[in-house]
Amino acid sequence: MKEILCGTSEITGASFSIYPMTDRFVDIILSSLKEVDTSKVWLKSDDVSTCVRGRSEHVFDVVKAIFLNASKGGDHVVLKAKFSNGCPGDSAGDAFMAEDSILMNNGLSQKINQEVATQFALYPLGIPGYMDVIMDQIKTVDQQGVFSGGVHYASRLDGDANSVFAALESAFEGARNSDSSHIVMTVTMSANSSSRKEGQ
Repeated sequence: MKEILCGTSEITGASFSIYPMTDRFVDIILSSLKEVDTSKVWLKSDDVSTCVRGRSEHVFDVVKAIFLNASKGGDHVVLKAKFSNGCPGDSAGDAFMAEDSILMNNGLSQKINQEVATQFALYPLGIPGYMDVIMDQIKTVDQQGVFSGGVHYASRLDGDANSVFAALESAFEGARNSDSSHIVMTVTMSANSSSRKEGQ
């Protein structure tokens, strides 16, 4: 039996769900998926979540565009996502890894101004010094002006969604360039919430 090891594939994947807090949630989700160009990623949706796989930059591009399109109408929308790279379940022969680096949705996303509140957690697997990798990426995020401090089991980011996604992608890519063989990052992002941040 062939042994499958972490870190043998460059494929990045994201499993995510979007929750519009409105009775129009079906229309918002379906229209958001329709408006976004997903031609450079493998995509599959079911009744629980959507999975996208491919080159890292295209995975982030698609997830960001879907969330921004879902939240641009002013409804309270929450994103729950898990990003992964180095998973032994992914095949290095995936056809979408041959795509070029031109982002298909960046122009559309940059036109949407959306403030978000975010919590994320980074898990560099397979190395004893994982905390050093995490702290290095927290410093990177802090330099980008969206880091709001630590919370239980996560770090808090606040600001424009495009800037927050850029910081998340930077942290993920920084961890990919570490000695870790399998990177996982969880993200919870909220837009247009009527609730105020605790302490403000």
